[in-house]
Amino acid sequence: MTTSDNTQKNFSYDIASEIRDLKAKKKATILAHYYEEGDIQDIADFVGDSYFLAKKGQEVQSDLILLAGVVFMAESVKILNPTKKVLVPDLDAGCSLVNSSPYEKYLKWRQQNPDGIAVTYINSSAEVKAISDVIITSSNAERIINSIPKDRKILFGPDQHLGRWLMKKLSRKFELWNGSCEVHVLFNAKRLNDLIQEHPDAVVIAHPECEELVLQYASVIGSTSRLLEEVEKNPAKKFIVATETGIFHQMQKLRPDVQLIQAPVEDKSCACNNCPYMKLNSLQKIKQALLTEKPEITLNEALRVKAQISLDRMMDITTGKSVSWPSQFEM
Repeated sequence: MTTSDNTQKNFSYDIASEIRDLKAKKKATILAHYYEEGDIQDIADFVGDSYFLAKKGQEVQSDLILLAGVVFMAESVKILNPTKKVLVPDLDAGCSLVNSSPYEKYLKWRQQNPDGIAVTYINSSAEVKAISDVIITSSNAERIINSIPKDRKILFGPDQHLGRWLMKKLSRKFELWNGSCEVHVLFNAKRLNDLIQEHPDAVVIAHPECEELVLQYASVIGSTSRLLEEVEKNPAKKFIVATETGIFHQMQKLRPDVQLIQAPVEDKSCACNNCPYMKLNSLQKIKQALLTEKPEITLNEALRVKAQISLDRMMDITTGKSVSWPSQFEM
């Protein structure tokens, strides 16, 4: 290890220690997504996928919650647990799926299909959640869609690739919104096939936000928590992984004996497998957020109440409760 590496390691350790002291002093809870850098995951109280973070955020008793992920995740926590102060390290930590589904256009789509059930991926703004019937994540999507009557039209957005994969798997027809994750669409099917030839003993696992041409090579397709479970329980010693690189931290902690190979992108010179929004967060920004209790997620209460309806349906169905569906979309 070089002197520079040692300096960086000591710097990260010092800030992590300060964050733990601040967290204890302020009685705060830190939630982190699997796509964050490893040093952020290691100082979090809970690490998980978007469903887990929403559920845990709803349950947290601390008055102060910091979510190290992207802004829509923190919004979901605020919607579900409105009396808590919810912080993010960086308000610019957005999402390409949120950007590709602006409220006015999504509303128009809904109004053009008033009899449809709007099934919206959690990667969406609070405003879009407020005009949706139910929210899904990649870990609970199948269960939620199976609860919708077969005679009801489904509007699925904003991730077209997740929607297309679910249509095929569940034999249901959706009307798809034309959105995608800018990280997952970069994986290249041809280069993945070449990589598989080089590593025939590797198990290929992929997130359903990847394009269909990539997913055809995967033995296991699922949410980040599902992919993590596969690495933990599958006795294989080598995995090709088609999702954001942050998940490698938890995979390697669970299985230090395995070789993890990042699925390739089209541009050989590009380290494009990192979500640029997730990587805006840092230990320094987390420390500053805890010190100042800013940036804080705030939502108009009328908007929050409307958005909670679709999130509550998600929580109810996922935990086995029955729900009713509106017959028609109304503002």
